[in-house]
Amino acid sequence: MNTEVNLTYDKTDRGFSFCEFYDLYENLCYIQDSSLAFENAIWLGVRDANPLIRVPGEGWQPVDFPEGTLFKTQMHINQDQAKALVEVLQRFIESGSIEL
Repeated sequence: MNTEVNLTYDKTDRGFSFCEFYDLYENLCYIQDSSLAFENAIWLGVRDANPLIRVPGEGWQPVDFPEGTLFKTQMHINQDQAKALVEVLQRFIESGSIEL
């Protein structure tokens, strides 16, 4: 299990800033500025849904889906939502739990 925090920063082809990192299960995750015109927002999520199914005797196996299947693996949040999440994350940083 990877526990190293390594943030990499770059820009999209359209010039929006993003940051990528790997989670504990080595899923590529990201935070990206949104192009939303009427409100500041960011995208937050994983780059690939990587759906798996547990097969008895074989463990977790990839699942085939029709070409063009869309998986919603990202959150589109505004500044108020981000502030609320920061408060939850701060609790976790300080105590190891999100419990109130």
